[in-house]
Amino acid sequence: MTTEINGTALAVFIFFFVLVTVMGFVASRWRKPKTLAHIDEWGLGGRSFGTWITWFLVGGDFYTAYTVIAVPALVYTVGAYGFFALPYTIVVYPFVFMVMPVLWKRARDFGYVTAGDVVHGQYGSRGLELAVAATGVIATMPYIALQLVGMTAALKALGLHGEVPLAIAFIVLALYTYSAGLRAPALIAFVKDIMIYIVVIAAVALIPSKLGGYANVFAAADAAFQAKGSGSLLLAPNQYVAYATLALGSALAAFMYPHTLTGVFAANSGNTIRKNAVLLPAYTLLLGLLALLGYMGHAAGLKLDSANDVVPALFQTLFPSWFAGFAFSAIAIGALVPAAVMSIGAANLFTRNFWKAYVNPQVTDAGEAKVAKVTSLVVKVGALLVIIFLPTQFALDLQLLGGIWVLQTLPALVFGLYTNWFRAPGLLAGWFVGFFGGTFLVWDAGWKPLHMVSIGDTSFTMYTGLLALAANIVVAAAVNSLLAKRASPLAQQ
Repeated sequence: MTTEINGTALAVFIFFFVLVTVMGFVASRWRKPKTLAHIDEWGLGGRSFGTWITWFLVGGDFYTAYTVIAVPALVYTVGAYGFFALPYTIVVYPFVFMVMPVLWKRARDFGYVTAGDVVHGQYGSRGLELAVAATGVIATMPYIALQLVGMTAALKALGLHGEVPLAIAFIVLALYTYSAGLRAPALIAFVKDIMIYIVVIAAVALIPSKLGGYANVFAAADAAFQAKGSGSLLLAPNQYVAYATLALGSALAAFMYPHTLTGVFAANSGNTIRKNAVLLPAYTLLLGLLALLGYMGHAAGLKLDSANDVVPALFQTLFPSWFAGFAFSAIAIGALVPAAVMSIGAANLFTRNFWKAYVNPQVTDAGEAKVAKVTSLVVKVGALLVIIFLPTQFALDLQLLGGIWVLQTLPALVFGLYTNWFRAPGLLAGWFVGFFGGTFLVWDAGWKPLHMVSIGDTSFTMYTGLLALAANIVVAAAVNSLLAKRASPLAQQ
């Protein structure tokens, strides 16, 4: 892949980056509230977003720049196994349809801003609230860092090397997010998603015609996998359970992240969320088409330093400079939207479930908004420092752990929406076992999120997050039953 500066591609990139920057600052006047000095307004857009805004916002922070880069890269490397993202983004939406409107109503009725607020309101436990909030923050940090990985791939293809271009982009993002809050990524998401749709549709329509058709694309990919002795166009039988459990676990974890919950809480009604659960699978179709670019990389005979370069290299090699610049700007903007929402989600958690809970319980609405704004800046700087000073693999390992960690908040957050049987001590014990047990299993497997399970003579590999979640639920139920039995005699006296 050529890494020299192309004037035409760079000019197109700068144009669209400036466009979304202007939109980011203008966003503070879009649907302007009486004041942005309130966490509901700054951090949740006034809970006023309708179907289309929510669709672009949730899609924008769910299908990220790293998704655009990493999914084709995974397919390029391992083949069919990389398509696990498709079933998981199908399974997740029935869960969203059933659960998220109930969670949204609970948050709206009681003024909750975060998952930690919901848990504290349900169980009255500061310990459980802190566990859920801390898990959300530490699971989000590497996710933000990975958006920078996606942006770095686009900047590298433009010939922009080093940390300065990345730092400038993130400083601009930090400033307009500080100014406009959630309204900024919500407005920019319109541009970002339309650009991504154009890029992907153009790619899957035109690239195969330049590579001899889809039959040749699949044949070239199959030959490449056979030549290197790993990867395949179809799943091997020993991958079935791992593939299925990874998809299911990822689906359950997806809407436990602070950034996706922020998009849910910002909706104006439960019906808006249900409509989005019906409409968002359009992004899954887009993701499936995007994944095919991994196979096209083999057919194009690309010489890559990293699998993450496959998408930029395809556009650089097979499209005119102006469209390559358009594609790279779409990828870079695709990093800004989710990074902004993620930093806002993490800032909301810190403000409501640490600062207000432990530092200043009497903080005013304006004080809350100010703390959230400053925290969002700190979170972005932290993510930038991770990418600059630590190996990319560190962020990747933490992100894999992040999915397992955030999945352990599901019992505390979701079970209380439907039953009052569970109590905080049991859920906290379950979270502890799931969080630290899952971390140990990943470490024991060489920092891989899959674990070998043996039942009798049968062995199979499955997603560690589901194993940890199962242990979490069993421990929570056991501790809750034990406490209920101890309390029963006292209740009878």
